[in-house]
Amino acid sequence: MRSITPDSFAYIDTVRWCPYRLLVWGIVVAAAALSALPGCSSHGGKTAAPTGPPPGAIGVSPAGVTTRVDVPAKSTEGEYYRACLAAKAWMNDRHGDPQSLIEPYLATIQATGPGGAGTWNTPWSKLTPARQAAVIAAVHAAADDLCG
Repeated sequence: MRSITPDSFAYIDTVRWCPYRLLVWGIVVAAAALSALPGCSSHGGKTAAPTGPPPGAIGVSPAGVTTRVDVPAKSTEGEYYRACLAAKAWMNDRHGDPQSLIEPYLATIQATGPGGAGTWNTPWSKLTPARQAAVIAAVHAAADDLCG
């Protein structure tokens, strides 16, 4: 049998268990478990989707034309290309400075109606803010002759 000497207690002191460690680990485990649970809301368990861009994200000209939507644009490459070509064709038919034709073109596609090639045959009011931002980007590209 091994005898206990005063040096043996020095080793025991260095590996002493700290009672607060259990509390800290318990909090960590509880936080991880709570973050894995689905969110709760007063909407029957469904989270509300954002309804639009944040305040101030939409730029409207004095004529009432939406000229800017500050959200990430969302369209496929083909959709972007078609919207750009539609805007470019419209601008070419007017024989003016393409930069000065951006707002009149946007006014045309934002008017009520079934929509056309510039809005993927969807009325402007039915496009999400991300899709509106993509159309506006394509119109600016058309004015800069960057349709591809």
